[in-house]
Amino acid sequence: MHIWALPLWLMAAVCAPAQIIEFESGGLHYQTQTKGGVTVMFAALPTVIREFSVIQVAVSNGSKQPWIFRPQDFKFLRDGATRPPTAGAEARVVVTDFMRNGGREDVIKLVTAYENGLYGLTRTPSTNGYEQRRQSVMAEMTSSRLKAAAAASAIVLVASRLKPGESTDGAVFFSTNGKPLGTGKLLIEAGPSIYEFPLSEK
Repeated sequence: MHIWALPLWLMAAVCAPAQIIEFESGGLHYQTQTKGGVTVMFAALPTVIREFSVIQVAVSNGSKQPWIFRPQDFKFLRDGATRPPTAGAEARVVVTDFMRNGGREDVIKLVTAYENGLYGLTRTPSTNGYEQRRQSVMAEMTSSRLKAAAAASAIVLVASRLKPGESTDGAVFFSTNGKPLGTGKLLIEAGPSIYEFPLSEK
Protein backbone atom coordinates (compact mmCIF):
# COMPACT_ATOMS: atom_id res chain seq x y z
CA MET A 1 0.00 0.00 0.00
CA HIS A 2 1.33 3.44 -0.87
CA ILE A 3 1.97 5.87 1.96
CA TRP A 4 -0.22 8.61 0.58
CA ALA A 5 -3.59 7.84 -0.96
CA LEU A 6 -3.48 9.26 -4.47
CA PRO A 7 -6.22 10.02 -6.98
CA LEU A 8 -6.96 7.05 -9.23
CA TRP A 9 -5.49 8.72 -12.32
CA LEU A 10 -2.30 9.44 -10.44
CA MET A 11 -2.04 5.92 -9.05
CA ALA A 12 -2.37 4.58 -12.58
CA ALA A 13 0.30 6.97 -13.81
CA VAL A 14 2.64 6.03 -10.97
CA CYS A 15 2.42 2.42 -12.08
CA ALA A 16 3.77 3.35 -15.51
CA PRO A 17 7.42 2.28 -15.62
CA ALA A 18 10.07 4.99 -15.15
CA GLN A 19 7.62 7.85 -15.66
CA ILE A 20 8.07 10.87 -13.39
CA ILE A 21 4.75 12.23 -12.17
CA GLU A 22 4.54 15.77 -10.76
CA PHE A 23 1.72 17.32 -8.76
CA GLU A 24 1.05 20.07 -6.22
CA SER A 25 -0.41 19.48 -2.77
CA GLY A 26 -0.37 21.49 0.44
CA GLY A 27 1.72 24.16 -1.24
CA LEU A 28 4.49 21.68 -2.07
CA HIS A 29 5.67 20.41 -5.44
CA TYR A 30 5.86 16.60 -5.44
CA GLN A 31 7.58 14.23 -7.82
CA THR A 32 7.10 10.48 -7.81
CA GLN A 33 8.38 7.55 -9.82
CA THR A 34 8.12 3.76 -9.71
CA LYS A 35 10.91 1.41 -10.78
CA GLY A 36 11.16 -2.30 -10.12
CA GLY A 37 8.05 -2.12 -7.97
CA VAL A 38 9.56 0.50 -5.63
CA THR A 39 7.82 3.89 -5.54
CA VAL A 40 9.66 7.01 -4.37
CA MET A 41 7.86 10.29 -3.72
CA PHE A 42 9.39 13.53 -2.46
CA ALA A 43 8.97 17.29 -2.14
CA ALA A 44 11.46 19.94 -1.07
CA LEU A 45 10.34 21.76 2.09
CA PRO A 46 10.27 25.55 1.68
CA THR A 47 12.27 26.37 4.78
CA VAL A 48 15.91 25.90 5.76
CA ILE A 49 16.31 24.53 9.29
CA ARG A 50 19.58 25.23 11.04
CA GLU A 51 22.30 24.29 8.51
CA PHE A 52 20.06 21.89 6.62
CA SER A 53 17.88 21.92 3.54
CA VAL A 54 15.16 19.30 3.88
CA ILE A 55 13.09 17.15 1.56
CA GLN A 56 10.03 15.16 2.55
CA VAL A 57 10.29 11.57 1.33
CA ALA A 58 8.02 8.55 1.05
CA VAL A 59 9.08 5.09 -0.10
CA SER A 60 6.79 2.13 -0.79
CA ASN A 61 8.15 -1.34 -1.48
CA GLY A 62 5.86 -2.98 -4.00
CA SER A 63 8.54 -5.39 -5.19
CA LYS A 64 8.74 -9.06 -4.29
CA GLN A 65 11.74 -8.83 -1.97
CA PRO A 66 12.85 -6.73 0.99
CA TRP A 67 15.10 -3.71 0.48
CA ILE A 68 17.03 -1.37 2.78
CA PHE A 69 16.44 2.37 2.31
CA ARG A 70 18.84 4.92 3.85
CA PRO A 71 18.93 8.75 3.89
CA GLN A 72 22.51 8.71 2.57
CA ASP A 73 21.24 7.03 -0.59
CA PHE A 74 19.61 10.35 -1.48
CA LYS A 75 22.13 12.68 -3.15
CA PHE A 76 21.81 16.20 -4.51
CA LEU A 77 23.93 17.38 -7.42
CA ARG A 78 23.78 21.14 -7.93
CA ASP A 79 23.83 22.43 -11.50
CA GLY A 80 27.35 23.40 -12.49
CA ALA A 81 28.90 21.84 -9.37
CA THR A 82 32.45 20.54 -9.57
CA ARG A 83 32.21 18.71 -6.26
CA PRO A 84 30.65 15.26 -5.72
CA PRO A 85 26.92 15.18 -4.92
CA THR A 86 25.83 16.05 -1.38
CA ALA A 87 24.47 12.96 0.37
CA GLY A 88 21.63 13.03 2.85
CA ALA A 89 22.83 13.04 6.44
CA GLU A 90 22.49 9.90 8.52
CA ALA A 91 19.76 10.09 11.16
CA ARG A 92 22.24 10.06 14.06
CA VAL A 93 24.11 13.06 12.61
CA VAL A 94 20.90 15.10 12.38
CA VAL A 95 19.70 14.15 15.85
CA THR A 96 23.11 14.89 17.39
CA ASP A 97 23.16 18.33 15.78
CA PHE A 98 19.72 19.17 17.15
CA MET A 99 20.68 17.76 20.55
CA ARG A 100 23.72 20.04 20.76
CA ASN A 101 22.41 23.18 19.12
CA GLY A 102 18.64 22.97 18.69
CA GLY A 103 16.05 25.11 20.41
CA ARG A 104 12.35 25.83 20.60
CA GLU A 105 12.27 27.76 17.31
CA ASP A 106 13.96 24.87 15.52
CA VAL A 107 11.31 22.47 16.85
CA ILE A 108 8.49 24.72 15.65
CA LYS A 109 10.02 25.24 12.20
CA LEU A 110 10.83 21.57 11.73
CA VAL A 111 7.53 20.11 12.89
CA THR A 112 5.39 22.79 11.21
CA ALA A 113 7.13 22.48 7.84
CA TYR A 114 7.01 18.69 7.86
CA GLU A 115 3.44 18.25 9.09
CA ASN A 116 2.05 20.95 6.80
CA GLY A 117 3.29 18.96 3.84
CA LEU A 118 2.51 15.55 5.26
CA TYR A 119 -1.06 16.30 6.25
CA GLY A 120 -1.71 18.41 3.16
CA LEU A 121 -2.17 15.09 1.39
CA THR A 122 -4.89 12.52 1.95
CA ARG A 123 -2.83 9.64 3.23
CA THR A 124 -3.10 6.08 4.43
CA PRO A 125 -1.12 4.94 7.47
CA SER A 126 2.54 4.26 6.83
CA THR A 127 3.78 0.95 8.15
CA ASN A 128 7.04 2.44 9.41
CA GLY A 129 6.80 6.21 9.26
CA TYR A 130 6.55 9.53 11.03
CA GLU A 131 3.40 8.83 13.05
CA GLN A 132 4.88 5.74 14.66
CA ARG A 133 8.14 7.50 15.50
CA ARG A 134 6.41 10.65 16.75
CA GLN A 135 4.27 8.72 19.19
CA SER A 136 7.27 6.91 20.61
CA VAL A 137 9.62 9.87 21.11
CA MET A 138 7.53 13.02 21.64
CA ALA A 139 7.08 12.61 25.38
CA GLU A 140 7.06 15.50 27.84
CA MET A 141 10.55 17.00 28.10
CA THR A 142 11.78 20.08 29.90
CA SER A 143 14.91 20.74 27.84
CA SER A 144 14.41 22.63 24.56
CA ARG A 145 17.43 20.83 23.11
CA LEU A 146 15.98 17.45 24.02
CA LYS A 147 12.70 18.47 22.42
CA ALA A 148 14.55 19.56 19.29
CA ALA A 149 16.39 16.24 19.17
CA ALA A 150 13.15 14.33 19.77
CA ALA A 151 11.43 16.20 16.95
CA ALA A 152 14.34 15.50 14.62
CA SER A 153 14.42 11.80 15.54
CA ALA A 154 10.70 11.48 14.82
CA ILE A 155 10.89 13.24 11.48
CA VAL A 156 14.23 12.19 10.00
CA LEU A 157 14.18 9.27 7.59
CA VAL A 158 15.95 6.38 9.29
CA ALA A 159 17.57 3.41 7.60
CA SER A 160 14.75 0.91 7.20
CA ARG A 161 14.42 -2.62 5.86
CA LEU A 162 11.06 -2.73 4.16
CA LYS A 163 9.42 -6.04 3.37
CA PRO A 164 7.18 -6.35 0.30
CA GLY A 165 4.09 -4.22 0.87
CA GLU A 166 5.67 -2.07 3.57
CA SER A 167 6.29 1.66 3.38
CA THR A 168 7.99 4.48 5.25
CA ASP A 169 8.18 8.25 5.22
CA GLY A 170 10.51 10.83 6.70
CA ALA A 171 12.70 13.82 6.01
CA VAL A 172 16.13 13.74 4.40
CA PHE A 173 18.48 16.48 5.61
CA PHE A 174 21.20 17.90 3.37
CA SER A 175 23.98 19.95 4.97
CA THR A 176 23.98 23.12 2.83
CA ASN A 177 25.34 25.73 5.25
CA GLY A 178 21.90 27.19 5.68
CA LYS A 179 21.27 27.70 1.97
CA PRO A 180 18.40 26.30 -0.14
CA LEU A 181 19.19 23.33 -2.36
CA GLY A 182 18.82 25.36 -5.52
CA THR A 183 18.66 23.92 -9.02
CA GLY A 184 20.11 20.52 -9.83
CA LYS A 185 19.31 16.82 -9.67
CA LEU A 186 18.20 14.50 -6.91
CA LEU A 187 19.83 11.09 -7.36
CA ILE A 188 18.39 8.19 -5.37
CA GLU A 189 19.48 4.59 -5.00
CA ALA A 190 16.31 2.81 -3.91
CA GLY A 191 15.77 -0.92 -4.13
CA PRO A 192 17.03 -2.32 -7.44
CA SER A 193 17.06 1.02 -9.26
CA ILE A 194 18.59 4.48 -9.48
CA TYR A 195 16.22 7.43 -9.72
CA GLU A 196 17.03 10.85 -11.13
CA PHE A 197 14.71 13.80 -10.49
CA PRO A 198 15.24 17.37 -11.70
CA LEU A 199 15.07 20.06 -9.02
CA SER A 200 14.31 23.69 -9.67
CA GLU A 201 13.61 26.64 -7.43
CA LYS A 202 9.79 26.64 -7.63
